[in-house]
Amino acid sequence: MKLVILAGGCGSRLFPLSRARYPKQFLKIEEGKSLLQRSIERFSSRFSPKDTLLVTGEAYIHLVKEQINQIGYGDAHVLIEPIGKNTAPAIALALKYCEEKMNLCADEVLFVAPADHIIEPEERFIEKVAHCESFAKGGSLVILGITPTKPETGYGYIKGGETIENGFVVDAFVEKPQLDLAKKFVAHGNYFWNSGMYAFTRDTILEEFKAHHSEVYHALIRSSLKEFLDKFSALTPISIDHAIAEKSKNVKMVPLDIYWNDIGSWDSVFEYYKRDSLKNFTKGDTIDIECENSMLLSNSRMVVGIGLLDTYIIETEDVVLAVKKGETQKIKQVIEGLKGREEVQFSKRVIKPWGAYTVLSEGEGYKVKKIEVNPGQRLSLQAHQHRNEHWVVVRGIATVVIGEEESTVGVNQGVYIPKNVKHRLSNFSSEGLELIETQQGEYTGEDDIIRYEDIYNRIE
Repeated sequence: MKLVILAGGCGSRLFPLSRARYPKQFLKIEEGKSLLQRSIERFSSRFSPKDTLLVTGEAYIHLVKEQINQIGYGDAHVLIEPIGKNTAPAIALALKYCEEKMNLCADEVLFVAPADHIIEPEERFIEKVAHCESFAKGGSLVILGITPTKPETGYGYIKGGETIENGFVVDAFVEKPQLDLAKKFVAHGNYFWNSGMYAFTRDTILEEFKAHHSEVYHALIRSSLKEFLDKFSALTPISIDHAIAEKSKNVKMVPLDIYWNDIGSWDSVFEYYKRDSLKNFTKGDTIDIECENSMLLSNSRMVVGIGLLDTYIIETEDVVLAVKKGETQKIKQVIEGLKGREEVQFSKRVIKPWGAYTVLSEGEGYKVKKIEVNPGQRLSLQAHQHRNEHWVVVRGIATVVIGEEESTVGVNQGVYIPKNVKHRLSNFSSEGLELIETQQGEYTGEDDIIRYEDIYNRIE
């Protein structure tokens, strides 16, 4: 059996902690491990790195590689989607990759899972994965259904039909319902939340694409992996639910009756955290006085809540979100209204393949950053048309190329880079490198960069 983890989503529902360039799968909801890392480790007793494929976007490749290396999964396969096209094209692309690169057999099972769920206890979950494998080997398309714990309007539902060993035949898929209908589903007892986790063999999913989504089917059977990648951008964006599952008469469901949370909103996050006697959760530098059923999250500044009821306050260096419990789905409207703003894309601290930078201060004609370069990493050979830069090392040893000259720069030493001059920063030591970069010029935007060489093959 092969494992496919879909890690390309750019969801913004956990704004301002998640951003377009740092989506929720990379967040550490708890201290220690990110949602992606927890998802990988959840399967580690059943799948080796060589049988694991992570599918992600070009913008996240360095984040994925950094995080899998941190948990010893650096040998896992990583596949880049040319563009986000929803889950049906992504699964088809993963299938083609597994055929060509991972020796997938016609009757071997693929288990597909999102990268951003919390499931506990993991031992019982793996038992359910085994049940999915058994159904899938029998020729069925299999989905995990979550036993609902409350009427939920944010999830799609699956109606279980005929009872079979370890599961049900699926009667129907139901779109996200209104509250009254969700209450009826829970009372009925035979409706389950749609987890988005599927299992199938190569032959089964090909037959399902052939019957219900011919566009992807013909692209699959007529293309090599390279050719399929070339065609990928032209495919219609569609979920695997809409493309296949809702139309198929060959779907079985394995019920999952343990804790599951898709961390799809701040309400979901609040539900996951353990709260105090007044049902509050606080994290960071916070003070709460006479608050109830509320959440205060501080990342860089003190957050004070007084007399709050059913309220969340999430603070980052550049954004403060205050939202009433139950209203967090409206964050999508905020993101729509912020189109064109840098806050949608980045937080103040931006992760890069070589390390990270943090914007410390900026104004008209200037910007100040802290640059962190990981051991053994280097920035691209680059130039800027509209700004000069001044670097001062505060930790470590930098190797700097300016024009044709290379030099070593230590703590409390600095260099000046005029605009339009090629330059490069490297950290060849075994320790981290930190420096303060001061930019000055008529324009200090992140797109003022011309790359001449780049070891990470970036095009932007």
